[in-house]
Amino acid sequence: MEKKTFYITTPIYYPSDKLHIGHSYCTVATDAIARYKRLQGYDVMFLTGTDEHGQKIETKAKEAGMTPQEFVDHIVEGERGILDLWKLMNISNDRFIRTTDDYHCAAVQKIFKTMYEKGDIYKGTYKGKYCTPCESFWTESQLVDGKCPDCGREVKDAEEEAYFFRLSKYADRIQHLLEDTDFLQPRTRVNEMVNNFIKPGLEDLCVSRTSFSWGIPVDFDPGHVVYVWVDALFNYCTALGFDNDRYDDYDKYWPADYHIVGKEIVRFHSIIWPAMLMSMDMPLPKHVYGHGWLVIDGGKMSKSKGNVVDPYALSEMFGVDALRFFLLRTFPFGSDGNFSNELLIGTINTDLANKLGNLVSRTTGMVEKYFGGQLPAGREDAPEDCELKKMACALRDRYQAEMDKLQLQNGLDEVFKVIDRANKYIDETAPWALGKDESKRDRLASVLYNLLETIRICTTLLQPVMPDSCDKIFAKLGADDKCRSWDSANVWGVLPTQAVISKGENLFPRIDTDEALAKLDAMQEAQKKAALPAVELEPYAQENVDFDTFCKSDFRAVKIKNCEAVKKSDKLLKFTLDDGSGTDRTIVSGIHQFYEPEQLIGKTAIAILNLPTVLRTTQESLRTVPQSYREGAFGLGAGKWRVVRTVVLPGCIDGIVTGCILSAGRILGESAALLFTAGFAHTLNKFVIGLASPGATLTVALYAYAKEEGEFDVAFAIAAILMILTLLINLAAGIVGKQIQKRSQQ
Repeated sequence: MEKKTFYITTPIYYPSDKLHIGHSYCTVATDAIARYKRLQGYDVMFLTGTDEHGQKIETKAKEAGMTPQEFVDHIVEGERGILDLWKLMNISNDRFIRTTDDYHCAAVQKIFKTMYEKGDIYKGTYKGKYCTPCESFWTESQLVDGKCPDCGREVKDAEEEAYFFRLSKYADRIQHLLEDTDFLQPRTRVNEMVNNFIKPGLEDLCVSRTSFSWGIPVDFDPGHVVYVWVDALFNYCTALGFDNDRYDDYDKYWPADYHIVGKEIVRFHSIIWPAMLMSMDMPLPKHVYGHGWLVIDGGKMSKSKGNVVDPYALSEMFGVDALRFFLLRTFPFGSDGNFSNELLIGTINTDLANKLGNLVSRTTGMVEKYFGGQLPAGREDAPEDCELKKMACALRDRYQAEMDKLQLQNGLDEVFKVIDRANKYIDETAPWALGKDESKRDRLASVLYNLLETIRICTTLLQPVMPDSCDKIFAKLGADDKCRSWDSANVWGVLPTQAVISKGENLFPRIDTDEALAKLDAMQEAQKKAALPAVELEPYAQENVDFDTFCKSDFRAVKIKNCEAVKKSDKLLKFTLDDGSGTDRTIVSGIHQFYEPEQLIGKTAIAILNLPTVLRTTQESLRTVPQSYREGAFGLGAGKWRVVRTVVLPGCIDGIVTGCILSAGRILGESAALLFTAGFAHTLNKFVIGLASPGATLTVALYAYAKEEGEFDVAFAIAAILMILTLLINLAAGIVGKQIQKRSQQ
């Protein structure tokens, strides 16, 4: 008899960096579903892979000094990369696709051209908002507080020639698909898609780009590359052989039974993907399931937040099966789950060590102790056996009802209800007491066999979640392949009476919570430090600040409204702040080595708003920019004269003011005059005045006079005379100072 087929996919992951526990959650869940269907006897095709094109990859590769292909190869195939991670996590995928695979690229070009020839793809100009991290285009109305509705980060204006897919053409059919079928699960996702995207009006979708080159070329229009979703979404078909001769499984497995995706990409899979398939006259997937996120302290895991959890570290510390079990036992699959190390350790200790591990260890240990590892043929049943047997035999149907709805945590809960009942059964029957009475030998054999059969049935249903541990439990029971099958999971008495039982090692030892938490905290702290960029810290100032001076500092809690990098600087970020005054305040800070602008937007920070003016030189970081600079006072009549460049010069010796900003003229003669007069200001400030304002004012006055009257020679003369006078005054001041010092010593 030919097996029924079942095709299930994960999203293809974007290899811009190493994957974290959130990616593992999706893949482990999909793997468990695939293993469950195999256990039921289905012919399963399980696909996962990587989405390797796009602007973000191109940019990251350039920053790393690699070609884009080298960059993604390192993330996917390198040590502790994606392939290594799935091997570690015991992922049983049947196929792995990379969108840089030749057969996929060729197929996508054919698909793009087919949709173009049908009139569903047309050429136009895109103008709107673009989120680089999400590689998504948005209209103004779709933004949330002016930011990307998916990731909450800043968007930028974008305009370029592009091809568009007529998504709007399929709006009515998509709405019917979502509202009137069970295509999108869980059902709670439907209203979000319909109300937020379809009812406001679906807009046509940009499907090509010209502003970067790392993508599949549009073969009939050089300069364009296929953009994201045509490339990424059709992987589910090309991996089966659609429009290519690499595989020949499309007719066998398509349409997919389930696309398992994170909730952040539900829109693409439930609206854009079916619309493209409609355009191609292809069958639609049966279901799209949008699972929740693993969050930490209520926020999504993100490398930029420094809160990602490394699945390698957890697997090495607690074991792969324990981690797989925790992910699927603890969190409702369709909802967000709040991850914590305490919850992880508590789940392992409670369910695996205390319940399942204890049941297996006690039962196999007593069989070894009282019967030498092999039960006798004699049995003696009792009324107290009935409830346990009944629960165990009915378990498979209850488990199946939950697993078929992808309520994995509920399926596991049903198994552990039986495990809890078995542990209670041990207390009720007291086999240790029966073992002391030779006349109760047959009764003891029945009690222990009932426990072994219960363990066998529960272990059979735990195989999709903990495959390696279940193999070890079956080995302890002496169970052959017939004892592990789906068909035997609701039948009592399958374990052979002559089975040889061995206690062996404890599969799930208890974890010392305090010790484990301390180790995890240290590992995560080291991980955060390793993620920080290497920076050279400036030495702390040696001068002490007295309390009265400190109290003069104007500390304010400010909201960062906008943040952007300062051009031609690798240190500086320019901030637009809301300080509660009703007027935006602009400051600049040299912290670009530690933060990217998008990380800081929307954050609340502390700023000192009355620091003295400190303007940037090429060697020093700038702390604040005064109001006069923001309003262009140093532009020297910017509305009247064209400013060509800004000259930054050393300032006074006391370190409060590092320079004067002066606008250079259009020709060398004007610049030379400016430099000379600024040199005078420097000398005046440094040796005589000791303050910035008078010297800078005099410099500005000299330059303004020279510019207005055209008398740069006069400016030179005045500056030279004043400089000589300054030096003479300074010399005289020095002589007088020495005389005063001598008299004071006398």
